[in-house]
Amino acid sequence: MSIHIAGMGSCIPSVRMTNDDLAKRVDTTDEWIRSHTGIGTRHYAADGLRTSDLAADAAAKAMAVAGVAPEDIDLIVLASATPDYFGFPSTACIVQSKIGAKNAAAFDITAGCTGFIYGLDVAASMLASDGRSTALVIGAETLSRIVDWEDRATCVLFGDGAAAAVLKKSPTEDGRGVLHSWLRAKGEGYEALYLKQPARETAFGRDGDYSRPAKIEMDGKSVYMFAVKAITDVMDNLLSKSGMDINDFKWIVPHQANLRIVQAAAKRFGLPEDRFYMNIEEFANTSAASVPIALSEMAEKGLLAKGDLVMTMGFGAGLTYGGTIIKW
Repeated sequence: MSIHIAGMGSCIPSVRMTNDDLAKRVDTTDEWIRSHTGIGTRHYAADGLRTSDLAADAAAKAMAVAGVAPEDIDLIVLASATPDYFGFPSTACIVQSKIGAKNAAAFDITAGCTGFIYGLDVAASMLASDGRSTALVIGAETLSRIVDWEDRATCVLFGDGAAAAVLKKSPTEDGRGVLHSWLRAKGEGYEALYLKQPARETAFGRDGDYSRPAKIEMDGKSVYMFAVKAITDVMDNLLSKSGMDINDFKWIVPHQANLRIVQAAAKRFGLPEDRFYMNIEEFANTSAASVPIALSEMAEKGLLAKGDLVMTMGFGAGLTYGGTIIKW
């Protein structure tokens, strides 16, 4: 038995914002953003669109590529830091309704920028049991709705978008599919990156200003230091777990958080930077959507051939980190 990625699809919002565009709204410059992060542009969802809208569009495209109908979907796992509703209902349930996947179980995963990586592992594990054969794993974000536009150090980092993967179970073992995963968390670092909002600590009181929207709060230095170590830990442990050599991999697809982090990892492993697929210059950090957007773009460009070994990895709020090995 193997769990294949049968199709990918993405939804890139129509509003494109360059660094110069942002500099008209925030005290920053194109040179500062590029030199510190490698970001040149980002995309924002148009007014009126929600995370579920982007997710449903990406899911429909992935199903079309995979040749599966909505009623064929047994499971929807959706990773997001920006669900339509904080708490409930899950955005996965809203997507289930929008795409007509009436036979699917549906739930959300909250694992920050590692969400899609966690989702792949969860979906593949659930497909391995009897009674399920097809799953949708989606990463979708509308981070433009929660950035703090008064914090010039963080508001320039994030973009919106969504991408989805259709996973299908094959009764035969052909060596392809999701082969290995390695997931971890560093919960003691949770305050380094969180969504600031009123506390909920009493039954009858409502402390804090509920009229103010929730917004991203980040200790940039701490998150950067965590990410630099996380990306090398993920690579080391995936190689150890699988017994593979780093040179066996056609592509390494990291979470698109900061170009400097990836450059440090490439140097650490003695790899050329072009072995790492990067699209942060165009899309910025789209959190749980960044890895699937990259995979979808690679598939559309014909960069992924049957049998290619691909390593994916994520690291973000929680703090969470992890990766997967996929044979395409």
